Amino acid sequence: MAALDEPLKKILGGTTAKVLAEHLDLHTVGDLLHHYPRRYAERGELTRLADLPLDEHVTVVAQVADARVLKFNGGRGQRLEVTLTDGSGRLRLVFFGKGIHKPHKDLLPGRRAMFAGKVSVFHHKLQLAHPEYELLDRTADDDGDDAVSAFANQLMPIYPACQQMASWKITKAVDAVLPSAQDAVDPLPEALREGRALVPLTEALLKIHRPASKADIADARSRLKWDEAFVLQVALARRRRAETQLPAVARTLVKDGILDAFDAKLPFTLTDGQQKVSREIFDDLATEHPMHRLLQGEVGSGKAQPLDALVLTPHGFRPMGEMAVGTEVVVPSGELAVVDGVFPQGEREVWRLVLSDGSAVECDDEHLWIVAARGTGERVLTTRELRADLLGADGRPKWSIAPAAPVDLDGGEARPLDPYEVGQALGDGSGARPGDDRVPAAYRNAPLKDRLAVLQGLMDAGGGPAGGAAVFREAAGPLADDLAWLVRSLGGGARLEPVYGGAYDVSVALPDGYPPFRDPARAHAVTPGSDAHPESGPGFHRTIQAIEHIGRKPVRCISVAHPDHAYVTDHFTVTHNTMVALRAMLGVVDSGGQAAMLAPTEVLAQQHHRSITEMMGELAEGGMLGGAERGTKVVLLTGSMGAAARRQALLDLVTGEAGIVVGTHALIEDKVQFHDLGLVVVDEQHRFGVEQRDALRGKGKQPPHLLVMTATPIPRTVAMTVFGDLETSVLDQLPAGRSPIASHVVPAKDKPHFLARAWDRVREEVAAGHQGYVVCPRIGDEEEPPKGAKKGASGSKGAAAKESSPEDVAEKRPPLAVLDIAEQLTTGPLDGLRVAVLHGRMAPDDKDDVMRRFAAGELDVLVATTVIEVGVNVPNATAMVIMDADRFGVSQLHQLRGRVGRGSAPGLCLLVSEMPEASPARARLAAVAGTLDGFELSRIDLEQRREGDVLGQAQSGVRSSLRMLAVIDDEEVIAAARDEATELVAADPELSGYPELRIALSALLDDEREQYLDKG
Repeated sequence: MAALDEPLKKILGGTTAKVLAEHLDLHTVGDLLHHYPRRYAERGELTRLADLPLDEHVTVVAQVADARVLKFNGGRGQRLEVTLTDGSGRLRLVFFGKGIHKPHKDLLPGRRAMFAGKVSVFHHKLQLAHPEYELLDRTADDDGDDAVSAFANQLMPIYPACQQMASWKITKAVDAVLPSAQDAVDPLPEALREGRALVPLTEALLKIHRPASKADIADARSRLKWDEAFVLQVALARRRRAETQLPAVARTLVKDGILDAFDAKLPFTLTDGQQKVSREIFDDLATEHPMHRLLQGEVGSGKAQPLDALVLTPHGFRPMGEMAVGTEVVVPSGELAVVDGVFPQGEREVWRLVLSDGSAVECDDEHLWIVAARGTGERVLTTRELRADLLGADGRPKWSIAPAAPVDLDGGEARPLDPYEVGQALGDGSGARPGDDRVPAAYRNAPLKDRLAVLQGLMDAGGGPAGGAAVFREAAGPLADDLAWLVRSLGGGARLEPVYGGAYDVSVALPDGYPPFRDPARAHAVTPGSDAHPESGPGFHRTIQAIEHIGRKPVRCISVAHPDHAYVTDHFTVTHNTMVALRAMLGVVDSGGQAAMLAPTEVLAQQHHRSITEMMGELAEGGMLGGAERGTKVVLLTGSMGAAARRQALLDLVTGEAGIVVGTHALIEDKVQFHDLGLVVVDEQHRFGVEQRDALRGKGKQPPHLLVMTATPIPRTVAMTVFGDLETSVLDQLPAGRSPIASHVVPAKDKPHFLARAWDRVREEVAAGHQGYVVCPRIGDEEEPPKGAKKGASGSKGAAAKESSPEDVAEKRPPLAVLDIAEQLTTGPLDGLRVAVLHGRMAPDDKDDVMRRFAAGELDVLVATTVIEVGVNVPNATAMVIMDADRFGVSQLHQLRGRVGRGSAPGLCLLVSEMPEASPARARLAAVAGTLDGFELSRIDLEQRREGDVLGQAQSGVRSSLRMLAVIDDEEVIAAARDEATELVAADPELSGYPELRIALSALLDDEREQYLDKG
């Protein structure tokens, strides 16, 4: 009996062993025993031919319907066509030349057989060209006794096969090594196996390969899944434990440092999710072993208002869009503070808060409001939270907003007339003459005493006491608005009641010290808090009556240099004003360390650097003229920087002048040295290999802490398995206010007019004032096409005769290139539009210039590589055409698509492919077009590509160490195995009591994977 590490060559012979090694990566007896059947064919079962996947090597069990020999080339050539059937569909087999004689004899109508080959399309019909076959119903005097015996077995294993080795040949090879299953070392501790009711490993191997019933298959699968999950989780648990033994510098929070200064100027307050994640990160940083944390999800900030919303300044209200750093604004206490940060937020969904006095304020869903409910103190709630809890148990509005403290204003305009007389003149006219029905701006943006005098003049001339309230009668609409504005500016409450002809009665309530009439007797007749004015009285709170959806608008938020983080907005309403990774970096800088952010592209690195420096303001100018005393330097380091800038950045890093560096792979180079690297932040983790992460982490004096970020949704099971050595934090709040994106597949080969229509759609979007992207897989100035590859999408003459399928031809064609497509578009379907290219080999200044022009609307269409995949934000871009979309992965397509639909107009994404409709590639594109749910797409991607080598460098399924376990479907097994593994490793870190488990671990962790795991 052969041992499990015995080479297959000794058992099966050199020829068979060579095929298994080269095409299926099977080298030893153990490898073959762990090459499990893909499925099982039941006796008499006919596989559904209608469900065959195009462009894959398949094994089918089917019945011959008919067979005929046809001649071609004037009778000089002949081919055999055999039609198979199963009731659900039909499949054609084709044999050519001398190869037709044996199948013509064997494949008679009514015969049942197993067939293996690659599914292709010819004349719009599925076919197998020159398939291998094994007859299943020979007569007893045939040579097929083995086949008859195999077919007589109730369940026939169908193995993952290849063109050079059909499934039934693998079956025979497995038969030769199956007795060796008795020597399999069982890695599962006996207590675990018995506690989980799992069969022994030897029994599982026998049942998975030669089951007598479906129950055998279920037992075997359950056991073998546990093997893979448990051994893998033990490896990861040991890795996690080893990391806790490594030394690292604890980075504890420092009071009154850069982080506190940064938080003080931020207009945001962290969401509950952000606060939780921040606590997790800072707790990890404070330990004396390296943090290893995966942060997934969008980390957007909010708390924004439209550009046309008003902000109160000492000179009167000014639009949010005019706010700039250094602008003085009024805070609710009446003090003045400067704007120390302006944060554009693109376009978002905007809501209107309608208050009880008829005034309204616009904001985004995350904006913060200081509110109070009856019988409770003040709270800070978002618009979203208010919408969800607007009414009390009695059905009445629940929340109210306090007024701002009255302040002196001065717009700088002359006020030649007595303010009281201005008010009287307006009150006497009551809107009689157009143009005389507004309070002049000079008297609105005026000191308190002047605004009160205008109001008293109005009330004395056109108003009086009524039911305990002060009421101005029949004011024209504009004057009524101005009167209410004056009342609110004094900290009071005003309510407009329509009467007739567009006129309003305005009821007025003012705080003590601001009588509405100059006549003491009339003023005394007004009772605060009367039924006529329920929101009057102490504080003059206005209740939030309704919150209405407005639509999309450009928005921004500002930070105010004041402890209250608040400012006064429209109608004198008080408002309150993400930084998880940046805050972590600042915390490390405060503790004396440095932080490095690794970005996958120069475009994204530049954007990160720009946004960080803008948000930090003077805090990012440490040691520079005008910089904050507590600040630090934030430097950029990319591969194509100029020599002088690069030298300065390297110097700032090695001396410690720069606390934060943002860069690309250039950070990994040997010449880059740090003074004290404390934290590595890796953005878009899936774009980096472990080797690259490890090279950067190796630059610390002691292992630095690691924070890995990705905006790509990762199912929990994937995170638990693939990132088992990372603790995981999830921010599951998606960006607010994204426009819908319509996605469609464009079959360029089958329906070329669809592609023409795609370019028409791009022109239509541009004509509507929008912009578009065209994405290609390669640049076009690189190497020559591979030898033997044909240009274009058609093969050579006689391709059909050679059985080159359309998908083969499409795959052999070089991927479409940016430079080629841009030229074709500018002289063809997009002639006359402003088209530019963007790719990774352009000089940084050229890339910046193109992106600046595109963002400014000076370009209509950007033809680019995936350099735009992450980080590019142009809200006006609404259309994207992805050429050769089948060459991209599901996650990458989802990321690319996210570049459109970021503004007020809906997005359009067209996925262009030359692959046939029945191909797996087209099925993948259809899945992308069918959903915008990132978590769902990540599942689809994983199901199609497999998990990759969890412990190795491979990012796709080529070298997967998981044969039975599917991380999408086996969540419960993975979670349970992780718990069991963690408990076992904690009790016995060296596994001294589990020699069989150590052997299995050694088999799983070859030298390369051991090194990989050590690097994390």
